[in-house]
Amino acid sequence: MTLTAITRDVNTAMGSCELTFLPRARIDTTLAVQQHENYTSALSSLGCEIVAIPTEEGLADSVFIEDTALVLDEVAVLCRPGAASRRPEVTGVEAALKPYRTLASIQSPGTLDGGDLLCVGKIIYAGLSTRSNQSGINQLRSIVADYGYSVEAVEVSRCLHLTSAVSAVSPESLLINPDWVSRSEFGDCELIDIDRDEPHAANALLVRNSIIYPSSFPRTAEKLVTHGIDLIPVDMSELQKAEGAATCCSLILKTS
Repeated sequence: MTLTAITRDVNTAMGSCELTFLPRARIDTTLAVQQHENYTSALSSLGCEIVAIPTEEGLADSVFIEDTALVLDEVAVLCRPGAASRRPEVTGVEAALKPYRTLASIQSPGTLDGGDLLCVGKIIYAGLSTRSNQSGINQLRSIVADYGYSVEAVEVSRCLHLTSAVSAVSPESLLINPDWVSRSEFGDCELIDIDRDEPHAANALLVRNSIIYPSSFPRTAEKLVTHGIDLIPVDMSELQKAEGAATCCSLILKTS
């Protein structure tokens, strides 16, 4: 199986990024670029072919490419980000996805961020957050129904996106912060709680049988190792200042 990871370069305007739950802090863009390169190298080490999209002037958040699309095996759904400043990001991603997938898109008044979407088998959990609304989720449900997917709306609180609160660490297991999303939403999935002293630790990027995981959450990392999860630690400190995380910085798709 060939995996392609579509990424986007760090923007020089990243210091002006959208923020919702974090206070603004100075971002060292030079260090952010290096950290993003290390993240991309981790993807390559797991067998991903990298397709890098150049950033464009003024798209401060565009490195967080996950929010622009949901890519399934059968179709790619172009999102309509909840922050109006981020909607121009979708055009470049649309061009990058077109060679690989049939495309559908979310329309106004719907808003939907890819960071609010978690696919577990044929179930797509969709976060009702400050960025994604019911109209966007309903549109997604209509688009993916023809491909055999169901969509379950999930209330999210105290964090930016659903995947800030829960993410996959194996095909059967989810890493979760139960203070930000209810454990009861996820059926028969095995749930691994983060360390309570690391509230932002629930986001991990599953690639094949390993996860790319921020090095800033050592206690939760230790818990994951005890569950037999293979970790590749990556320093994402500057990206985290912009409310970014491991899943945010790539769109991963099967290409053969």
